[in-house]
Amino acid sequence: MIKILFMGRKQVSASLLTFLSAQPNVEIAGVLTDSHLQGSPTTAAANKLGLPLYTFDTALAAMKEGRLKYDLGLSILYWRKLRDEFLTTPSRGTINFHPAILPEYKGTGGYNLAIMDALNEWGISAHYVDASIDTGELIEVERFAMDSKTETAQSLEQKSMEVLEPFAQRIIMQAVNSPEKLPTTPNIGGRYVSRDEMESMKQIQPDDDIDRKIRAFWFPPYDGAYVEINGQKYTLTNRQILEEVAPKNSTSLFAGKANA
Repeated sequence: MIKILFMGRKQVSASLLTFLSAQPNVEIAGVLTDSHLQGSPTTAAANKLGLPLYTFDTALAAMKEGRLKYDLGLSILYWRKLRDEFLTTPSRGTINFHPAILPEYKGTGGYNLAIMDALNEWGISAHYVDASIDTGELIEVERFAMDSKTETAQSLEQKSMEVLEPFAQRIIMQAVNSPEKLPTTPNIGGRYVSRDEMESMKQIQPDDDIDRKIRAFWFPPYDGAYVEINGQKYTLTNRQILEEVAPKNSTSLFAGKANA
């Protein structure tokens, strides 16, 4: 029996938590998630399964006091930087699933940069957590095709989540069934982007490919690529996005072809 501390958010984390709790050789010691937000799917899954919920601080305190012990940590899109006992308590380490290609794209803004950099493939990375952000030893990268000429940050996130779930299931079960940490390769180099840097990229600059930048930062309800007028920020859209978000039964002079 292996004891796991599960950390995650979004629907994919809820699905993986449900999958993991059904494994006969797994005990979920606790769940850290976005329980402070209304409608959290991972919180709902944890409550349905009768699993203990922790905040970052209560989990850290429980580890310091010896009340929370586990063998393996799993981070599925968890947003807090792990430190102190999070790094030392699990004997088999903590595996993080990062929605970008490592070592090239560390930190935030991966979907945005994939489109801005005109990539033809993207990926999900599994790596062990260390004291920094997205720098721990690399386990594996699952790559898939993308079209940077049509992709938006929102559509790329959707594709990434579809790839993440089966990839994470496979890596997690390998870790569960291995008495030691999984084989790794160095995770050296690449670019780290902070949240502030990512936000600053959204402003339209004179030499920008505006259409590409609009798609790269289109991820409602978050602000997208914008222009600033009289101190106010205005998110831009384009024809492709307007057609995609239009009601299915709407008519448009700009879409499709008339009957002959």
